[in-house]
Amino acid sequence: MKRRRVVLAAGVFDLLHFGHLKALEDAKKAGGRGSRLIVIVARDRTVERRKGRRPILPEDQRRGLVEALKPVDKAILGYENMNVAGVIQKIKPDVIAIGYDQHDMLKAVQEALKTYPGKVKVVKMRRYGPRNLDSSSKIKRRVIEELKA
Repeated sequence: MKRRRVVLAAGVFDLLHFGHLKALEDAKKAGGRGSRLIVIVARDRTVERRKGRRPILPEDQRRGLVEALKPVDKAILGYENMNVAGVIQKIKPDVIAIGYDQHDMLKAVQEALKTYPGKVKVVKMRRYGPRNLDSSSKIKRRVIEELKA
């Protein structure tokens, strides 16, 4: 039996929004018909280390929400002691979907793929929805502004 193509996506997914859904739908499509979408949801400690603050929603809730989305076949919490190359080795994706704003992740994936023996297609997702509501951070700022008004 032929192995289903695996698409890998990753992110924080704090305050799930329309852009997240559209990006994950397109990520799955990038794998072709019958592909599996595996999403790595960043751990709270990883987010705090990278962004200097903890996410609003705890990691187990963010993972559960992402996994409940129709295009997602499996959502897992990030591996705290594993770098990008290790994740690629473990999951063995055919396609890696990178968010439009994940510049550091794109660089890390490109670097990791230099030594990876398999063939992996990297696709960059586009921006979805109104620019003022296309990220969790922008949505948080908008909520604060509305509460102040």
